Amino acid sequence: MDRRSLRGGFRASFSFAALLATACSQVPADARGQDDASRPVPGASPAMRVVTVAEGLEHPWGIAFLPGGDLLVTERPGRLRLIRGGALVPEPVAGVPEVAARGQGGLLDVALHPDFAANRLVYLSYSRPGPRGATTAVARGRLEDGRLAGVEEVFVAEAWGSGGQHFGSRIVFDRAGFLYLSIGDRGDRNRAQDRSDHAGAVLRLHDDGRVPADNPFVGRQGVRPEVFSWGNRNIQGMEIHPATGELWSVEHGARGGDEINVIEAGRNYGWPAITHGIDYSGAPITPDTAREGMEQPLYHWTPSIAVSGMTVYDGDAFPAWRGNLFAAALAGQHVARVELDGRRVVREERLFADLGHRFRQVATAPDGTLYLLVDHRSAPLLRVEPVR
Repeated sequence: MDRRSLRGGFRASFSFAALLATACSQVPADARGQDDASRPVPGASPAMRVVTVAEGLEHPWGIAFLPGGDLLVTERPGRLRLIRGGALVPEPVAGVPEVAARGQGGLLDVALHPDFAANRLVYLSYSRPGPRGATTAVARGRLEDGRLAGVEEVFVAEAWGSGGQHFGSRIVFDRAGFLYLSIGDRGDRNRAQDRSDHAGAVLRLHDDGRVPADNPFVGRQGVRPEVFSWGNRNIQGMEIHPATGELWSVEHGARGGDEINVIEAGRNYGWPAITHGIDYSGAPITPDTAREGMEQPLYHWTPSIAVSGMTVYDGDAFPAWRGNLFAAALAGQHVARVELDGRRVVREERLFADLGHRFRQVATAPDGTLYLLVDHRSAPLLRVEPVR
């Protein structure tokens, strides 16, 4: 069966209420400094516990794991934080560019260069202020002695707008070293179908911001050469699948239509011409859920769970979870564990719902544990580890 037949044969339309809901048994979240769970989790998942790694983060957004066990975490108001030896370093990392910290904007994702061990380069995405409002940008600098040195702006998207929403901003490096950057529609939905700017697209760049010669629209009149895919509303979760090398994403919809997609070169993912959601007002966005030449999601959440960050698990701590996709949910206040058979969704389980957190990101650590970022003005950083 080819790729299009596979997608056409699995045009998922799962109701939020119909999903498998297995919540974790936890002790109260105010047991600060102690395990957030004192009992193994029952049900489909292996025995685990959630522990607090650090506290007092202000709206954390992205996380990166440094060699040797240290962590970098972005805070949306514009700070990059270092967690060393299991403790939050009091002073933020210096050298972060100025950000437009309003609405959903600010300092957003963080990623390490694939050759970080040699060049120490850290990449940051952020909402960049300017005369035309704000847009998504990427800068990089060398991590030296708790600061970023030699900071340079690598890329500034042509996605300017006065609104403070839908910046996208996930940074992903593939196995060949290309950089992928998600750009939201900036709250102006029709821009996602207009390839003359970068809004509502996934961009593909060299690590220094140059345009790869084999990008799908290089030389096409009226199309920005950085565009890799378009018709994307607001991708806040994106990762290279550890087994296949494909670029997977989770996309934040409106009232419904949160999506899982495999992002492929030159494809149109439909927003807003097709969607399974409706407007926040309750009005229809479009009568269509499918059109010729537009990709169907592998899976969608309708109503929306407000999906944000994601990871495809490939660790050793939870062998039964290998190949599962984990998606953080803000409004849903849980982490969705999605079992996959290739590109087919088998089932879903909701985890950590009774912690009462808005989850911004879920990430796989080098040791196979999962780290959870919580969207709050004074948020904990949580780690999910097995109970042996």
